[in-house]
Amino acid sequence: MKEKSESLFKRALEVIPGGVNSPVRAGKSVGMNPLFIEKAKGALVWDADQNEYIDY
Repeated sequence: MKEKSESLFKRALEVIPGGVNSPVRAGKSVGMNPLFIEKAKGALVWDADQNEYIDY
Protein backbone atom coordinates (compact mmCIF):
# COMPACT_ATOMS: atom_id res chain seq x y z
CA MET A 1 0.00 0.00 0.00
CA LYS A 2 1.21 3.47 -0.73
CA GLU A 3 1.82 6.25 1.76
CA LYS A 4 -1.38 8.31 1.29
CA SER A 5 -3.64 5.24 1.15
CA GLU A 6 -2.02 3.85 4.28
CA SER A 7 -2.61 7.13 6.10
CA LEU A 8 -6.26 7.18 5.00
CA PHE A 9 -6.77 3.60 6.17
CA LYS A 10 -5.23 4.35 9.58
CA ARG A 11 -7.61 7.31 9.92
CA ALA A 12 -10.58 5.18 8.84
CA LEU A 13 -9.68 2.59 11.50
CA GLU A 14 -10.02 5.35 14.12
CA VAL A 15 -13.56 6.31 13.12
CA ILE A 16 -15.09 3.20 11.47
CA PRO A 17 -14.96 -0.31 12.98
CA GLY A 18 -12.53 -2.25 10.77
CA GLY A 19 -11.90 0.88 8.72
CA VAL A 20 -14.58 0.01 6.14
CA ASN A 21 -18.37 -0.40 5.96
CA SER A 22 -18.20 -4.17 5.38
CA PRO A 23 -15.76 -6.84 6.61
CA VAL A 24 -15.49 -8.15 3.04
CA ARG A 25 -14.15 -4.76 1.88
CA ALA A 26 -11.34 -4.81 4.46
CA GLY A 27 -9.27 -6.97 2.11
CA LYS A 28 -7.80 -9.15 4.85
CA SER A 29 -8.96 -12.36 3.16
CA VAL A 30 -6.84 -11.49 0.10
CA GLY A 31 -3.86 -10.09 2.00
CA MET A 32 -4.26 -6.41 1.21
CA ASN A 33 -5.74 -3.24 2.63
CA PRO A 34 -8.68 -1.50 0.92
CA LEU A 35 -8.20 0.91 -1.96
CA PHE A 36 -9.16 4.55 -1.50
CA ILE A 37 -10.49 5.74 -4.85
CA GLU A 38 -10.16 9.47 -5.52
CA LYS A 39 -11.46 9.84 -9.06
CA ALA A 40 -12.85 7.95 -12.02
CA LYS A 41 -13.34 8.50 -15.73
CA GLY A 42 -15.13 5.89 -17.80
CA ALA A 43 -13.67 2.49 -16.89
CA LEU A 44 -10.58 3.98 -15.22
CA VAL A 45 -10.24 4.74 -11.51
CA TRP A 46 -7.35 6.26 -9.57
CA ASP A 47 -6.55 5.64 -5.94
CA ALA A 48 -5.31 8.18 -3.42
CA ASP A 49 -1.72 7.51 -4.52
CA GLN A 50 -2.57 8.09 -8.21
CA ASN A 51 -2.28 4.41 -9.20
CA GLU A 52 -4.56 3.73 -12.17
CA TYR A 53 -6.91 0.73 -12.31
CA ILE A 54 -9.45 -0.59 -14.81
CA ASP A 55 -12.94 -1.06 -13.35
CA TYR A 56 -14.62 -3.78 -15.39
